[in-house]
Amino acid sequence: MQVRLSAPWTDPAGREWVPGDTVDVDAVILAELEEQGMVEEPEGQASGSGETTTSPSTTTKPTDPTKIGPGPGAPPADDTGN
Repeated sequence: MQVRLSAPWTDPAGREWVPGDTVDVDAVILAELEEQGMVEEPEGQASGSGETTTSPSTTTKPTDPTKIGPGPGAPPADDTGN
């Protein structure tokens, strides 16, 4: 799993990393780094989720109101006459 460091860190193999570096770690190392507060949280992500994700910036277009509904395979609505 890829995480971005917020503090200097030396990995178990002895390699030194600086804040801002992205490193590939397993779940155990990730837990240790999070416990020490050495992992940056991506914007908009709640702390403690255990996942770091990156996604390309996307723009969403509004949904056409005529295309909202249960879909063509849905049974007909129950018309009980409110």
